[in-house]
Amino acid sequence: MREKLIEQQLVKAVKDIGGIALKIVSPGFDGMPDRLILLPNRKIAFVEVKALGKTLRPLQEKRKRQLEALGFLVFCLDNLEQIGGILREIQAS
Repeated sequence: MREKLIEQQLVKAVKDIGGIALKIVSPGFDGMPDRLILLPNRKIAFVEVKALGKTLRPLQEKRKRQLEALGFLVFCLDNLEQIGGILREIQAS
């Protein structure tokens, strides 16, 4: 499945529950996740969207660890079926 389709479905699902899925562009700081997810009640997480079966590059793994060390949730999404679980986990945080 194409990354663009997965990302579009993520954005729609976030909007459907009253949130915002901001596209992140970070000049000079490569490897940041694709989306910053903002949900009601101050719930925040980062999501890197990948095509089906693709994994994080080494720099993306490093950024994931850095963000997690700061206390943020960070997810790698490569399948439409993961969207609901990711959003539930963010809401439960």
